[in-house]
Amino acid sequence: MLDKKNFYINGQWVSPKKPNDIKVIDPSTEEECAVISLGGVEDVNNAVVAATKAFETWAFSTKEERLKYLEALYDLYKKRWADMAKAISLEMGAPIDFSTKLQAGTGASHIKSYIRVLKEYTFEEILGDHAPNNKILHEPKGVCALITPWNWPMNQTCLKVIPAIASGCTMVLKPSEIAPLSSMILAEMIDEIKLPKGVFNLVNGDGAVTGNALTSHPDVNMISFTGSTRAGALISQNAANDFKRVSLELGGKGANIIFKDADAEAVERGALRCFRNTGQSCNAPTRMLVEKSIYDETVERVKNFANSMKVDVASKEGDHIGPVVSKTQFDKIQSLIQVGIDEGAKLVAGGTGKPDGLDKGYFVKPTAFADVNNQMQIARTEIFGPVLSIIPFETEEEAISIANDTPYGLLNFIQTQDQEKANRVARRLRSGMVDINGAGLAPDAPFGGYKHSGIGREAGKLGLEEFLEVKAVSGWNDYCLLYTSPSPRDVEESRKPE
Repeated sequence: MLDKKNFYINGQWVSPKKPNDIKVIDPSTEEECAVISLGGVEDVNNAVVAATKAFETWAFSTKEERLKYLEALYDLYKKRWADMAKAISLEMGAPIDFSTKLQAGTGASHIKSYIRVLKEYTFEEILGDHAPNNKILHEPKGVCALITPWNWPMNQTCLKVIPAIASGCTMVLKPSEIAPLSSMILAEMIDEIKLPKGVFNLVNGDGAVTGNALTSHPDVNMISFTGSTRAGALISQNAANDFKRVSLELGGKGANIIFKDADAEAVERGALRCFRNTGQSCNAPTRMLVEKSIYDETVERVKNFANSMKVDVASKEGDHIGPVVSKTQFDKIQSLIQVGIDEGAKLVAGGTGKPDGLDKGYFVKPTAFADVNNQMQIARTEIFGPVLSIIPFETEEEAISIANDTPYGLLNFIQTQDQEKANRVARRLRSGMVDINGAGLAPDAPFGGYKHSGIGREAGKLGLEEFLEVKAVSGWNDYCLLYTSPSPRDVEESRKPE
């Protein structure tokens, strides 16, 4: 069993002030695979103190300095790609092939993307020809609390850590206590490239103690959080006390609108996007909206696809889905599948219980419901498991109405070969992202949502700017003598009688 009880604070691995050990569980076997310690208030404070001190100099580092470190990190990440993939597979149950290609792959992709963004970004600019003495400065926000989830651990960690470094911020990272191992490998890499002490700090812990101490700390200037909508609301309340900047990437209940003229692979592509990562993706299309003329055919295709999908342990090579991350998640998903049955939805594939031959591990059957209406709990709740709800519609207007009838607004999908219709529908969907015909979003496309799906954007230029404040400075250059307005004293002098 791996011993990972230390934290990374001020450029070195340190022991917790008060050990509070918990076990990391391999979801494929339900066995202990590592031990970590949960950080307390004193650990958090030490990390914030280190980040605060480091910010005094790191905030004024040059773009070239930051690029040097990010390029070194990217080179090292590629060398440790396999280690990262194995850690993610072990801690959260992603099958090793999927973990290698996508889970670990997204981390590398975001580091590479932010190197390009940083090279192109202008941190200082003149307001315009009309105001040449007005300088606009984009400056780091300060000490950042970065709180990341277990479902895409390296994707979300790199979407926070990398732009924080690139912007000149310093940070304290709290990864999910369920899946902390991958973030600790990233910390090892950051240590190896010799990033200045205190710029990056890592404290493991839970939300109730460690997360609360971090998000309420008076010297934290910004919070970037990915997780549940409920937790996001609590964090926002903490942040409001002293007006911390907040970026939240929260839940989703994406609609996948299948029009009758969809391409031949649209149905299976949509089902795969729902089931992959064992349904543990906030941007998964978990509501399949199907035009009535092809509804029965689509239900049958989904049934066949779900029944053909293999489920197996994460360590096995191959194209299958693994377990969900924990017993808590397993129990929640089982409960909601039963809710769907009780609500009167037609179970066409899967159901409660574990797949045959998998008695050990948190395995869930790929499950599909037909004849779902949008008011059912399974259509409104983010289940976060391999569960698909199929909903019929008759008109384009009805499809848009059903898709938008949700508290969430993260990613929606459209399947049609009519490009004009696709673009028209995309404009009307109330979500931060729309995918047409499986085109896929670029790594630097802004990731984030409307409504209960969050605040702010990650990835690319907009993701970098989440970590920047804007400062306007007048009188920046010689033009100030030509364009300066009269001072208050000048005005007062002009009012005096002759």
